[in-house]
Amino acid sequence: MNNAVSAFLSKHNFVRHVDVNTVTESILNDMNKGLRKEPSDEDMIPTWCLPPKQKAVNKSVIVIDAGGTNFRSCLVTFDADGKASISDMEKTKMPGVEKELNKKEFFDQFASNLEHLKNKADCIGFCFSYPMQIQDDGDGILLGFSKEVKAPEVVGCAIGKCLKEALVAHGWNCPSRVTMLNDTVAALLAGAAANKKGREYSSYIGFILGTGMNAAYIQPEIKELKLNKQIVVCESGKTRCVNRSDYDIEYDKTTQKPGEFYMEKLCSGAYLGPQSLLMLKGASQEGLFSKKVCDAILALKELTTIDLSDFLAGPYNTDNVITKCLSNGVDQDFDVMYQLLDAVVERSARYAASILSAAVIQSGEGKNSSKPVCILCNGSTFYKTHMIYQRVSAYLEQNLTIEKGLYWEIVTVEDDITLGTAIAGLIK
Repeated sequence: MNNAVSAFLSKHNFVRHVDVNTVTESILNDMNKGLRKEPSDEDMIPTWCLPPKQKAVNKSVIVIDAGGTNFRSCLVTFDADGKASISDMEKTKMPGVEKELNKKEFFDQFASNLEHLKNKADCIGFCFSYPMQIQDDGDGILLGFSKEVKAPEVVGCAIGKCLKEALVAHGWNCPSRVTMLNDTVAALLAGAAANKKGREYSSYIGFILGTGMNAAYIQPEIKELKLNKQIVVCESGKTRCVNRSDYDIEYDKTTQKPGEFYMEKLCSGAYLGPQSLLMLKGASQEGLFSKKVCDAILALKELTTIDLSDFLAGPYNTDNVITKCLSNGVDQDFDVMYQLLDAVVERSARYAASILSAAVIQSGEGKNSSKPVCILCNGSTFYKTHMIYQRVSAYLEQNLTIEKGLYWEIVTVEDDITLGTAIAGLIK
C-alpha cells in the first residue's frame, strides 16, 4: 500500500517531501525582488518602525485584533514598571466573514464592536491581518482581503482614517493616532519586548501559521535602495514558488480569491481540511480504500483541519469523523488514510520551514550561537496541528544550523498579538 499511496500522490502532482533549501532560495529571490520594487509574488511591505528601545510606562492603549475569524478588542495598560495588564476584552465575529458588507457597513460594525472601549484611551493599536501598504504616519492602505473576508469596497481604503471617521460618527472623541500593523509585526514586537533576563537575540521574526500564514522580519539597511533598517512584512502567503497538486488547483477555484495566495492555501488552517477532503474523495474514486470506506468518504460533506489533526494524533479514536468513515473497513484503510493526511501536514511543515529559513537568512543575523534570531510563532495550526511544530523545528535545525551555521530560537509569549499591538499603538 505504500507504493499505491506514492503512485496516487505522484499521479496527481502532490509532492510531500519538497526540498526546503530549494524553496528557501526561491523565496529569498522573491524577497529581494520585492525590496527592489521589481515584479514579485511577495509584497515586502516596509513598516517604518523597529522594536522600541524603552518600555512603555504609565500609558493605556486600545487594542484591536481583526483576524481571520475573530474580532478581538481590549484595553492594555502599562504600569510604572512597564508591566502590561489587559482589561475589557471582548471577542466577536470578524465583519465580512458571514456575508458581504459595503464600506459603511464594514466600519460601522467595527465601531459597534468597540462600543465598550469608547474614549478609554487616546491611541489605538490595530492589528489588521490582511495585506496593507503601511504609511509613515502609521495608517495602512488595504491591498486586498484574504481568509474569505467579503468587503470589496474597503480595498484601497486607509483603514485607520476610516475607523476614526466611523468612531466619531458613533460619538467618540477623535483618537489622536491609529497605528495599523500586521499580526506578524505584533508577534515580532512581542518577542522583542519579552526577553528573558540575561538572554540576548541578534534579531527578531514574527511568524503566523493559523487560519492564514505570514511572516515579518527586521531588514538591515540597504543604502543603494535608500531603505533604512526596519521591520518588513513579507506577505509570505502570496508566494507562488510551490508545487500544487491537482486537488490544490481544484480547491483553489472554489475560494474567494482563486489564483492567489498559493503558499497560504497549501499551509494554513483555513484550507488544509477542505483540500484533504477533495484528495480523499479522489483516492476513493480510484479505489485506494475498501468499498465501504470509499462510500463513506464520498458521502462526507465537510472536513476541517481539526478533524485531520485529531485523526493523525489518534487514528483509532472512534469519535473522529475520519475514523467513523473507516469503521467498516480493514486495517489497510487506516494506513492509507494516515499516509495521505500525513502527507498534507508534512508538506505544510516543509513550506513553513522554508519561509522561516528565508527570513533568518535575509535578516543577516544569527551567526553567533549565544545571540540567536528570536522567532515568535503564533497560530493554532503551528502549535496544534499534529507534528507541524516538531517538523518545522527539525527542518530549521538541518537547513539553518547544521548546513549554514545560523542559530535561531522559537519562543512563545502569552497574549503575544495583544501585547505587540499595544506596543505598536504607542510608537510615535
